Order: sequence, then structure tokens, then C-alpha cells
Amino acid sequence: MNESTAIAITEQSQTGEARRASLALATRLGFEETERGKVGLLVTEVANNLILHAGRGVIVLRAIAQDDLLGIEVLALDQGSGMVDVEECLQDGFSTAGTAGNGLGAIRRLSDFFEIYSQPNKGTALLAHLWAKTSPHSPPKLIEIGVVALPKRGEEVSGDAWARNGDDRRGLFLVVDGLGHGPAAASAASAAIRVFHDHHHQSPQRIVEAAHAALRSTRGAALAIAEINFEQQTVCFAGVGNIAASISSATEHHNLMSYNGTVGHEVRKIKEFTYPWYLNGLLMMHSDGISTQWNLDRYPGLSQKHPSLIAGVLHRDFHRERDDVTMLVAKGTGV
Repeated sequence: MNESTAIAITEQSQTGEARRASLALATRLGFEETERGKVGLLVTEVANNLILHAGRGVIVLRAIAQDDLLGIEVLALDQGSGMVDVEECLQDGFSTAGTAGNGLGAIRRLSDFFEIYSQPNKGTALLAHLWAKTSPHSPPKLIEIGVVALPKRGEEVSGDAWARNGDDRRGLFLVVDGLGHGPAAASAASAAIRVFHDHHHQSPQRIVEAAHAALRSTRGAALAIAEINFEQQTVCFAGVGNIAASISSATEHHNLMSYNGTVGHEVRKIKEFTYPWYLNGLLMMHSDGISTQWNLDRYPGLSQKHPSLIAGVLHRDFHRERDDVTMLVAKGTGV
């Protein structure tokens, strides 16, 4: 359920494919007929918008949950001409493609949550959330997350995986990359996820140690675990292998340190490091399916957006097509 589904939109016929994929996901999540209809209509509008204004793009679908409610996240990514004035483009009747100009406005009205990030001549990222029932109005949370997790093109399953755990005192996050690709890599990643949840009450270092013992019968993995302590305003981090991780605020940036090795096989050292956490901070963790050349300073205002938009834009611009990919962004809400 944590994995995303990507549908390439390069021609009009793929609009139907995106709609069918979204309806299938809505059905699996228990959406009733009226809400399923909203999902299908929104995804159709999003796909049409990609064709009309960017010529091509991708729609990424993901199941999301909040408290006891399930929902669907729709992320549309393109590298088209972008928008100079997003708010103007959202007004009904505004069009640059000779249409009625109701597409973006309709998408916003259908959404329970809606946000856009766009740069002229660089592209647009659109995010929408739809819930199976009435949109949740739970107390503000200390952290929001956004994830794009996709298998290598041509693979049925991903060797990458991610997980979260924790409570109001601490948030625990894992990104794991099983060695290689395909089912054997996915099996190693799944074993790491099980250990993570079974030992979630322990420190990141202890969880990595437990994973090292548990993954000996698999092909092994690179993995990293970050624990945000909301009371102490710290991040404890332990990693082995090439999972990249960093913490950023408006004025600070820290790259988090991992040791070389393969969990389950050869690990030279497992050690936990502690870093400061910020109320509005960003924790970024990703597999080597994302190039490390990204820099948020090149995206003015992006850090203020929902973490799913941040993850989506960086995936769009820096993913390696010959690899599985997981990009996780955890964002402090300032609460």
C-alpha cells in the first residue's frame, strides 16, 4: 500500500488508462460510488490538463491514510512551460490553450486538498488529495510526509521501500534499498520493514543492528533510519549504505552520515548520530534512484509547499530511470 503507481501521459488515449487506474485504487480503498466518481473525474481533468498545456507528463497515484480514513493522493508532474501566475491560471475562464479555461478550477473544487508548484519554462507539479469519506479534521500534526516510491521501469515490484512509525513524542522513518532489482531485492526490503515495525520502540542504531541479523538470509540492503524527537528537538540517525539523508531549515542544512556496507552481509560499523531538529524543518531521505545533485535553493518557495510536492518535483528532475526510486520528505508543521 506504500508503493506509488505512475502512469505516463503522452497522448490522449492514456487519459483513460489513468482514470481506470485511479478508479481501481478507489475501489480497493472502499470509496463509495459518488466519491469514486469524483476521483475518476479529477484524474481525467488532470490528464487532459497535462496533454493540453505540457504535451506530456506523469500522474503518480498513492494511497494515503489519516487516523481511520483512507484516501488517494494524485500527483501530476511535467516539465512544460510552467505558469507565471498560478492564481491567475486557477481562475475559471483563464486559458492559454484555447479551451474554456475551467480545468484547474474544476480540479481544485473536486479536491479535499489542492496545491500547485510551478516555475516558468521548468514545469509544474500539481497535488490533490481525495478522501473516501468526509475530509478528516483531526488536531494538527507535528509532521507531514510526502513520498514517491516507484519500481524500475519494466519491473513489477520495487526493491526500494519505506515505512514510518512513532507517536506524538517521536517520529520514526525508514528508507531501504534491497540489493539489485526485482523480487529478490523486494524480499530483502520487506524483511527490513518487518524488523523496523517489530523493533520500533528501540533506537535507530538498535533497529539497524536487528536488521543486519535478520537480513542474513537475503541478498542484503542499504538502509537508513531517522528518529525525530519532538520534545528534545533532535534527530537521531543511523544508516548503512547509500541512502542519502539531510535536514534543512530556513538557515541550516545538515547532510546525515551513513557508513559503507550492506545490511545483512558486510557492515563495518553501525553508529547513531544526533542532529538538531527545527519546528519547520525538512527531513529528506532517498535511495540512489535519485541523484544527489538536487539543491532546494534552485526551487524558490518549494520548501513551503506540501512535502509530496517537494518529493514529486525532486523525483521529476533527478530520478534515474534505470533504478528503483524512493524519495521521502518529512516536514515539521511548526506546531
